[in-house]
Amino acid sequence: MTTLTSSGSAADAPGTGDGSAAGHRQPLGDRLRARSRQRRASRPRWETPAFWTLLAATAVLYLYGLGSSGYANSFYSAAAQAGSVSWKAFLFGSLDAGNAITVDKPPAALWPMALSVRLFGLGSWQILVPQALLGVASVGVLYSAVRRRTGPASALLAGALLALTPVAALMFRFNNPDALLCLLMVAALWCVSRAVEDARTKWLVLAGACFGAGFLAKALQAWLILPVAALVYLVCGPTRLRRRIGQLLLGGLTLLVTAGWWVALVELWPASSRPYIGGSQENSFLELTFGYNGFGRLTGGETGSVGGGGGRRGPGGGGGMWGQTGPGRLFGDTVGGQIAWLLPGALLLLVVGLVLTRKAARTDALRAAFLLWGGSLLITGLTFSFMSGIFHEYYTVALAPYLAAVVAMGVTVVWRERNRLLCAAVLAAAVAGTAGWAFVLLGRATDWLPWLRWAVLVAGVVAACGLLAATVLPRTVGVALAGLGLLAAVAGPVAFTLSTVGTPHTGSIVTAGPAVSRGGPPGVPGGGKGMPRPGQGTGQGQGQGAGQGQSAGQGQGPGQGPGAGQGPPGQAAGNRPGGGQQGMQRPPGGNAQQPGTPEAAGGRQDPGGGMGGLLNGSEVSAEAEALLRKNSAGHTWAAAAVGSQNAAGYQLATGLPVMAIGGFNGTDPSPTLAQFKTYVEQGSIHYFITGSRGGPGGGQGTASEITSWVTKNYTKVTADNTTFYDLTRPK
Repeated sequence: MTTLTSSGSAADAPGTGDGSAAGHRQPLGDRLRARSRQRRASRPRWETPAFWTLLAATAVLYLYGLGSSGYANSFYSAAAQAGSVSWKAFLFGSLDAGNAITVDKPPAALWPMALSVRLFGLGSWQILVPQALLGVASVGVLYSAVRRRTGPASALLAGALLALTPVAALMFRFNNPDALLCLLMVAALWCVSRAVEDARTKWLVLAGACFGAGFLAKALQAWLILPVAALVYLVCGPTRLRRRIGQLLLGGLTLLVTAGWWVALVELWPASSRPYIGGSQENSFLELTFGYNGFGRLTGGETGSVGGGGGRRGPGGGGGMWGQTGPGRLFGDTVGGQIAWLLPGALLLLVVGLVLTRKAARTDALRAAFLLWGGSLLITGLTFSFMSGIFHEYYTVALAPYLAAVVAMGVTVVWRERNRLLCAAVLAAAVAGTAGWAFVLLGRATDWLPWLRWAVLVAGVVAACGLLAATVLPRTVGVALAGLGLLAAVAGPVAFTLSTVGTPHTGSIVTAGPAVSRGGPPGVPGGGKGMPRPGQGTGQGQGQGAGQGQSAGQGQGPGQGPGAGQGPPGQAAGNRPGGGQQGMQRPPGGNAQQPGTPEAAGGRQDPGGGMGGLLNGSEVSAEAEALLRKNSAGHTWAAAAVGSQNAAGYQLATGLPVMAIGGFNGTDPSPTLAQFKTYVEQGSIHYFITGSRGGPGGGQGTASEITSWVTKNYTKVTADNTTFYDLTRPK
């Protein structure tokens, strides 16, 4: 077997073009024009049209029917609305323009949405279009990174695989922080791969800036792949070791500055004049970073989490209410269809790619690329597999670009060596294995396109058998078989992606694709056959919340009937933090029943969103909206409600600040009872909104104390069967 090394065009190679001594003596404009001419000459004619077609198709895919998801995750939409009217809320990531409490993440992912709302007004498209554009940019950057290693055809494949990954199509059409994080991680690895080419310090500085900005998007998750990036450059960088170490230290310093300015600002700002740090128990962003959003996610000890954290274990040492941990998690019933379609083939191709480049020079850029993207895939996948804390299926979008790059590069280098029997066998095994695994994943989607799994299996077997004979078949036949194998490999994820794009998604926990049956391999959560996954309803409204079309959480706790405010196991519907609200939430200028909502489909929402208002924003009727708007002038907050999602629904409906007592879970000690009493005495809050239809939602800790105090001392007002307490009218 021959040893492969990276090869690129003259324009891409270090030390050529404007990098020569003569080039440095030329004016900058002449050097840039010369480089542009060299790059155009090195590209096949079809490449540029194909690249722009890829980006345009991705944009259409991610923008199609985007408004049907309404405000998507009301939690982040409310924060974007707050940031659009208050620069202080923009800076801190406050949930409300009154700056009572922040979201439980750093604010960078909110900034594009908040700027969009500030410029174009509040609405679904204004919030979600920036997310879709982040997805298009991610595809473009990945294309550039892979093209430099294995050429334009491989780059097109990588970009298409990323765009068509089901969980990527979900999250680039949603408003969680994962979209920005994904783009920044792809950009960071692109910069590191450039540094491996020519050892220029600027690439490591830019990589550090990307990692720092990623921290401001989703905290420590952005640094999962940092050890991989640093180690790959330290080993493979084409310069002396001392310089490599110095460059990495400079990149690290850039990272600290990029992330640290905001952290220092928050920690040094007087706590009395900034919002409370949501998700923390001591009003500290550092505590939030290393606790609830940090090591707590690994150990399961997230203080203030749903059910109190504590890392409860399931059978076999698993992760309790978040599913059993272990190597089978990414292949499980609900997670597998999000990301795992190409995962077995990617692992095989990664090993083969490293074998084929094993004798290359230390600085070989192709081997470094396999180490960079493959190492990022492994370390992120292992973290998700074994973390015992909060884990949601959509987290796996972080794996999508790494997976796409490894598959595209691996297929390319193995295809180039297909005349060797071993490489032909690897191609055949990858195609057959991927088709067989797709057969399993499609089989979990009960009664959904049952013919597709058999078509994929047959096509995969035929292509694999043909690829085994690639050494004796004509080239055109081999290419046709490769195309058939590629079609068999991607048909399943493409079908799941199209299902995702055609379905509205709202709430805090959402998943891609159609409903699947529970009962994957050992070590992953199971359940009843044909049960909807988190964020997906049955579409049959029977007065128990079952009519939800991609809405809130899923799972059944004791005492729950089907669809009855489903959430993580072990919590009955009527005993969860946050409580629900009755009514209908409406985007400004819209009607009460948005296209794609359960009401429009004949179903019925749980009164306060999933899990009693914990996982989705409250629905707000016109009568309740009018009540909050009336006499709102002179109050900092039009109302206060237990739990961020409950508050978010009312804030989005009225455009007025609504205080979220207790933060997302209703468990944060903010505000204290004494602070709340002071706000009431000052006339800062007009109404207190109860947590369920006809009765208060207690929350936990200080939220429960505030609820008890309000109900004992203030006058009850009812609007559309929702109970409010007028804090300007004592009993």
